[in-house]
Amino acid sequence: MFKNWGFLLGEMWGVILLATLLGLFAGWLIWGGRRFGGPDSSEVVRLRADLDNCRDTCKEKDAAIGRLEARLSSTADLDFDRDGVIEGVNEGIKPVTLAAPRAGKADNLKKIKGVGPQLEQLCNRLGFWHFDQIATWTEDEVAWVDANLEGFKGRVTRDNWVEQAKVLAAGGQTEFSKRVDAGDVYDEDA
Repeated sequence: MFKNWGFLLGEMWGVILLATLLGLFAGWLIWGGRRFGGPDSSEVVRLRADLDNCRDTCKEKDAAIGRLEARLSSTADLDFDRDGVIEGVNEGIKPVTLAAPRAGKADNLKKIKGVGPQLEQLCNRLGFWHFDQIATWTEDEVAWVDANLEGFKGRVTRDNWVEQAKVLAAGGQTEFSKRVDAGDVYDEDA
């Protein structure tokens, strides 16, 4: 009676293995080869809808930013010094300028927050090389400079250059000038 048990057990294991493989294959066919835990089709549809909605919102924001930047760049009709007069090239009084820096060495005007490499070059072309020049500007002189900084109109008032220049002309430092000295603001090549 127990002579053929080995053969019978071998056959049973073979059938169990075959049934398992057949069940796995049928499951793979039913679920389309998807991995367990992956997103179902309704989640994919929802995610795509969220993405499209986000893209539409971004387009609206990008368009609004473009309109605001265009308005900001056309600053010829703004009153930077808030004196009730729309700025123009005849606004205010031109400050005293220099043809070149004193002793051939200009101050690093980039230590004033709001003055980058391009604006420093523009200031130099206008005849402004030193902190003490900027520190002594009157309201009318600030108005003139604000109106004549092509592409940067209004920066003197917005960034409060005169107050910063007073500190720097007296040998002091501002938080921004410390960052410039540490090399954390501009590239050395700029």
